[in-house]
Amino acid sequence: MSTTASDPLAALGSLPGVPDAVDSVRKAVDRVYGHRVMRRRSNEVTAEAALRGSRGSAALAGADWNLEEVRRRTDFSGEGEARTVGAALRLTAEAGQLLSIWRQSPLRVLARLHLVAAGGATPDDTVGRPRLAGEIVDEPLIEAPLPGSEEVAGRLEGLSSLIIAGGSAPALVTAAVVHGELLALRPFGSHNGLVARTAERIVLIGSGLDPKSICPAEVGHAEQGRAAYVAAFEGYTAGTPEGMAAWITHCGRSIELGVRESTAVCEALQRGAA
Repeated sequence: MSTTASDPLAALGSLPGVPDAVDSVRKAVDRVYGHRVMRRRSNEVTAEAALRGSRGSAALAGADWNLEEVRRRTDFSGEGEARTVGAALRLTAEAGQLLSIWRQSPLRVLARLHLVAAGGATPDDTVGRPRLAGEIVDEPLIEAPLPGSEEVAGRLEGLSSLIIAGGSAPALVTAAVVHGELLALRPFGSHNGLVARTAERIVLIGSGLDPKSICPAEVGHAEQGRAAYVAAFEGYTAGTPEGMAAWITHCGRSIELGVRESTAVCEALQRGAA
């Protein structure tokens, strides 16, 4: 993330194509919040969005299970894909509990998210803290050059300062930058993608754009596919105005696809089919 504007996140909001994406996301979110089902059964929509968002995030981390398998399973203590799906479910459940802490200490929240994702599976002291020099990162999908531990620490502090300071940037822009920066840094030894997508969710909830957490961007990221996700992320790591705009608009489209998913849930509830 590189910009010299006094309000760097707000400056990103003026990149070509980004204002249109912000407007499109806002209208889509407003439409689903205006659905008549939301007046009576919003808790059910939130629960279903959480499940579908978890499935989408796990799919991007290499555990591409169908929704009914995620819904059916109760034991995620096994190795491999089951553990990944379990981590995604735990993170989604935790996201809404951390909003007040996020506004004051984002780094504490990120540490907590990594602890939740790891689920006590790692018996050493690497869980819940940024990696040190020489420590290995196990991160499926993302193959961008890995920043050194000193750069990670500095950029995490910078990201934290931006979040705490607030500003006038649209929620989409802030969420996309938080997501992209955490993917770029991969600050933990594992689960960085899951943590990054959960942090994106926290920003969208806390900003007021999606206070009931019914617009799962993770669904849209997964629907657009791993190749598109990586390609858009490469735009973020390039740091050019065009690349940053491409990543932000990709995240915007993901939110809109999440809205479409929850709109379908609303329609099914209205028909009595779910």
